[in-house]
Amino acid sequence: MRVLISGASIAGPALAFWLHRYGIEATLVERAPAPRPGGQAVDLRGVGKVAADRMGLLEQIRAACTDTGGLSLVDASGRRRATLTVDQFGGDGPIAEIEILRGDIARVLREATDNEYLYGDRIVLLDEQSDGVHVTFESGGCRVFDAVIGADGLHSGVRSLLFGDVPLRHLGRYLAFWTARNHLGLENWSLVHNAPGRSIGVRTINSNQAFMAFASFHADDLHHDYRDIGWQKSLVRSRLSGLGWEAAELVSQLDDAADFYFDSVSQVHLPSWSRGRVGLLGDAAFCASPSSGQGTSLALVGGYVLAGELAAAPDVPAALAAYENRLRPWVLANQKMGRTNARAGSPSSALGVRLQQVGMRLLPHLPERLLFGSMLAVLNGFDLPDYSRYLTSVA
Repeated sequence: MRVLISGASIAGPALAFWLHRYGIEATLVERAPAPRPGGQAVDLRGVGKVAADRMGLLEQIRAACTDTGGLSLVDASGRRRATLTVDQFGGDGPIAEIEILRGDIARVLREATDNEYLYGDRIVLLDEQSDGVHVTFESGGCRVFDAVIGADGLHSGVRSLLFGDVPLRHLGRYLAFWTARNHLGLENWSLVHNAPGRSIGVRTINSNQAFMAFASFHADDLHHDYRDIGWQKSLVRSRLSGLGWEAAELVSQLDDAADFYFDSVSQVHLPSWSRGRVGLLGDAAFCASPSSGQGTSLALVGGYVLAGELAAAPDVPAALAAYENRLRPWVLANQKMGRTNARAGSPSSALGVRLQQVGMRLLPHLPERLLFGSMLAVLNGFDLPDYSRYLTSVA
């Protein structure tokens, strides 16, 4: 079997890893001209850690983590109003024990197997025929594959080719990330300043040599061009103007940030994740939004299940259907959690900001199950199937 995967961030390489273990040939096509370093910090919790452990990569992922020891909420003067540490709630609480830059976990996955990567290209046409899916690339080439999987993110091109313009479910917030100088001398920590309807924060990266700055603000769907970086930076400047704390210093570094990222907090809801021999994976199929904290876990678990079903099923459409049937209930639970967190995690009033600070101070003193019982049930709410009988190689 020959499988083409669009997208080389997390879900795509995770799928390629397992396909290689099952003796299935995988090619990855990525629109970016080269592997993208850095990026926002992503979390790994619950079943996601189990999936990484089955890959034999959990310790490598831990070694590449950002070493964030905890998080403090600060006021406009920089005074710490509430703090949580990473060792609370078993490492699966609001501050996860595994927090890693997107580019770093992508590198770990990419280096784990030897797959063909086509950088600086993308799929522009899919034509399913009796002998497979005929794929036309932007570069002009055409190849035939037994299956094509779109793991190309929230704004998936493969999804558009399959189902047209699918509207995203906007959750009322926008996020931005960029690398900045660690001008505070902060070590292994994260600071967040919340104001009504907007926030800004930092976490230390690169052995405390830099910050990953992150900001959010409330807004209705802006219908923006998600590739217009200049417009996005201008919008972030205007929305964060006058925010206080270190906002002015951090925003002043936007123009020098080569890794600036901006997008809506949105979800993807589809009646089906596949058509014929073409399927979707990760954010392209079922984005739960950054507010869920589960994007990376969904990507790793989804890649594991999809590869296993492709190895097990007699034909590709049957495998895609089995993958969706297994995974969809857990995905829906994660999406529900994402919507809940989006409402609760971003105060829209001064009173809400104060209550958030008080609530965080109380967290360590309240029963874990009372606080995070429903969240922990979701994080651990999927049993990984056993596909070991299909393995043809070891990592």
